[in-house]
Amino acid sequence: MTTPHAFLGVESSILGRRWTGPDPATERAAQALVQATGLAPFLCAVLARRGVTADAAQAFLSPALRDLLPDPMSLRDMEAAAERLLLALKRRERIAIFADYDVDGGASAAQLLIWLRAMGHDATLYIPDRIDEGYGPNDAAMAALARDHGLIVCVDCGTLSHGPIAAARGADVLVIDHHLGGETLPPALAVVNPNRQDEDSGLGHLCAAAVVFLLLVELNRRLRAQSVQGPDLMALLDLVALATVADVAPLTGVNRAFVRQGLRVLARRERPGLRALCDISRLSSAPNAHHLGFVLGPRVNAGGRIGAADLGARLLATPDAAEAAALAERLDFLNTERREIEAAVRSAAMAQAETRGTDGPLVWAAGEGWHPGVIGIVAARLKEAFNRPAVVIGLEGSEGKGSARSVPGVDLGASVQRLAAEGLLLRGGGHRMAAGLTVARDQLDPAMARLAELLSRQGSGAEAPRELRLDGMLMPAAASVEAIEQLEAAGPFGASAPAPRFALAQVRIESLRRVGESHLRLSLGDGAGHRLEAIAFGAFDTPLGEALERQKGRAIHAAGRLEVNHFGGRARPQLRLDDATPT
Repeated sequence: MTTPHAFLGVESSILGRRWTGPDPATERAAQALVQATGLAPFLCAVLARRGVTADAAQAFLSPALRDLLPDPMSLRDMEAAAERLLLALKRRERIAIFADYDVDGGASAAQLLIWLRAMGHDATLYIPDRIDEGYGPNDAAMAALARDHGLIVCVDCGTLSHGPIAAARGADVLVIDHHLGGETLPPALAVVNPNRQDEDSGLGHLCAAAVVFLLLVELNRRLRAQSVQGPDLMALLDLVALATVADVAPLTGVNRAFVRQGLRVLARRERPGLRALCDISRLSSAPNAHHLGFVLGPRVNAGGRIGAADLGARLLATPDAAEAAALAERLDFLNTERREIEAAVRSAAMAQAETRGTDGPLVWAAGEGWHPGVIGIVAARLKEAFNRPAVVIGLEGSEGKGSARSVPGVDLGASVQRLAAEGLLLRGGGHRMAAGLTVARDQLDPAMARLAELLSRQGSGAEAPRELRLDGMLMPAAASVEAIEQLEAAGPFGASAPAPRFALAQVRIESLRRVGESHLRLSLGDGAGHRLEAIAFGAFDTPLGEALERQKGRAIHAAGRLEVNHFGGRARPQLRLDDATPT
């Protein structure tokens, strides 16, 4: 097969990447879309890359949740879970919500707490301490909850918790989860999980908060059959959107509709917790998917990482504005502290990984006393830096607790689960893109060697040229706020739906200046009086920053994503610069 020509002839950019554009078939499809729909060419280029036809274009640009929402009853055990929850309400039983300490767990718990509160029922929230208790249900906590509650609902956890669920004697347990299931299910009354091994619903791309939402849809449906009006579920979609993006679920199908609708709900600023979080984060415009993943999500996570584990869920669930403001302030402070801890661990892990070697199927690092709250973020940084699945492990005593992140096309969760089944891990589980594990210190090297072998069988580490995929070319004059808003109709962008990138050819760097320690702000001109402002985040952490400084006043090809900059109350187009090359 012939290699397509490099886009704009860029075989190796400043960052060593080969630029590739749309293939001829995609270009033809984009032209056909322009003719059939009258939509802007740059928008049609994005739609063609996503495989959207002219007949489906309007529905894609305005996805209706009612058309995409799956039937909750397509999930196994949904009927048993819904019936048991309604029975608990009828009997006025005490209900406990046991949740994971991340955004998905917090948003899942918050939905249930809000729904139950609207039904006149206050539930108990329990989130385990990351350091003292670790991920998921444990024997002591479940036994204690069972003594005082008739029903325990485990959200975003529990699918592999056979022992702890058995320890909940005297209470019924429901599991609402999305993590990869094992060969057997725990002794719960119901396990609603699209990633059970016997599940055939085709909904494995949902995060736990989306599965909880489907449960609430079914509960409301059953209430209507009894002539009872259930709580407003559409108002909960801001929580589903936040969890979907923060948990890196693919933004396709119903997930895309969840996030689109959820962002509209979030823009109304009706939830006290998210309103307070937006304010303390100094968001000057309505949040978008990027803000969910990189501004709001990390702050919600901060409590589970290095503070009180339940802070995030309490923030998302509280109806009280004063409590929300106090919780948001605390989480913002903890997030700053988390960044400092993360920077130290990241530096040590990067150095260790590079010493060990980064050209194999797996990069990994382990360190004494590395904080469990940041190892997942550092694993993600290693994955991004080396384009390999990455594992980062904090060692303490005779054990190490690790977090792992994967790359597209490599099912990390399945490999970690197999490692646990083979006895090389004390515990391990997760999903395709992320996993957690506990390993005995004396098994660390053989466990990582075996994991590398399993990942290699899936093609991890196969050398391929580093490429930057572009959707087409754009001139500065065409990059208007209106054009960017049209592009956003093809979003939201994120996992499995990358934001469109365009190249700007032969643009001159008219001015540039450093921003903070590592960022670079530029003004790019086309020689005809049109300019486009650009920002290169982290430019001086790579060769990009110094190379662009040397090109000041000269022409470059630039590549990046268009966005609207709302700084100072004015909306202006801006290029988020990803790469460049001298012309």
